[in-house]
Amino acid sequence: MHEPRPITVAIERTVDSELDRYAQAWVRHGVDLATHFPGFLGAGWVRESRGSKRWHMLYRFEDAATLEAWERSPERQQWIASGSGFASESRVERRTGIEGWFDAPQGVVVDGDRVEIRPSASAPPVWKQMIIVWLAFFPMNVLVTFLLSLIPGFNELLLPLRLLISTVILTPIMVGLILPFITRLAAGWLHRGDPR
Repeated sequence: MHEPRPITVAIERTVDSELDRYAQAWVRHGVDLATHFPGFLGAGWVRESRGSKRWHMLYRFEDAATLEAWERSPERQQWIASGSGFASESRVERRTGIEGWFDAPQGVVVDGDRVEIRPSASAPPVWKQMIIVWLAFFPMNVLVTFLLSLIPGFNELLLPLRLLISTVILTPIMVGLILPFITRLAAGWLHRGDPR
């Protein structure tokens, strides 16, 4: 049985710029509706530039079931319908699991700032992702295994217990530090030949 994984949905919408203030109120209302649904982890939106018709929105739920409950809800359907006269979806992308580590480094540029919403970025080939994960995991696994073996009595513990301890130590280090660092370091190679 798979553990639930958070899902981030990035949406590019085309919005009638003449109804800008109304559209902003509409977006805030949609976010407010979503906050009352179980599993909601957050949402945001940004325009590419002042007067731009392209808006980028994203929201995140804790798993596929809670996301589906929100997306199928009568509240969301009514909210979408209320904006159909001035806002239309032009692109939708869903991200789960480790593929988010491999997003292209470029973001949507807004007034000279780099914004971390990338609906058009594609993940690199799986074989490149596997190499990066291995390059990150192998040396850290060797180091943690060696350091734990220095603790008196550790090697006498049952194998499942030793693995439990090492994975509890390794997982936050890998996810929080090592994988983000190594994917930034290898970004040029990972996204070489990206057809964007």
